[in-house]
Amino acid sequence: MSRPFKLYLLSYNSLLALGWTLSLFKILSNFSLTKSVSGTYASAGELICFLQTIAFLEVIHGAIGIVPSGVLFPLMQWGGRTHFLLAVVRGINEVQKLPSVFITFVAWSLSEVIRYLHYAINSTGNPPYWITYLRYTAFIVLYPIGVAPGEMWLMYQALPFIKAKNLYADFFAFLPFSNYTFVVILLIFYPFLWLKLYLHLFKQRSSKLLNQHKKKKN
Repeated sequence: MSRPFKLYLLSYNSLLALGWTLSLFKILSNFSLTKSVSGTYASAGELICFLQTIAFLEVIHGAIGIVPSGVLFPLMQWGGRTHFLLAVVRGINEVQKLPSVFITFVAWSLSEVIRYLHYAINSTGNPPYWITYLRYTAFIVLYPIGVAPGEMWLMYQALPFIKAKNLYADFFAFLPFSNYTFVVILLIFYPFLWLKLYLHLFKQRSSKLLNQHKKKKN
């Protein structure tokens, strides 16, 4: 990889690691001060919306080949999170104070701090084994927590509000189904789509840790 691309990836991943660290700090500070999770979105929601939106660059990174991730899996993860965040949480004030938002945002923030820190160090050379191990191990716990009691449970709780408000009716007017039906169908398929990503990460884990272990021995 050329030096400009390396510098770009170092800058991008460092800034995202810093952004997610700040979001985690805001969430935990708010919880410490208020002893409540109801202010989670108010404390860090807009920052997380911004961070998640610009993460679409990772789909482009894979598409143009400056990272080996490809397009499909980054697009699946970005699309699922962005819909959950912008179309559901940000679009429905009533769900922003639910505990599921706190669970999701903490799980996301922790996983993304680790992931972007690993990517930033990796763009400078071979990262130490501990950060690679953490990157490809922490997801085992954080991803299920973020998805089940976080994303899926919140979308389920949001269904009555989606139906009552008839959210995004203008957009869905040209489709043979409503937004409510779309979210119901999404919830049915969500575990299967998430499992595909989850198993992909396990394959990556085996490959990355094995390669890192060989380098460490050499």
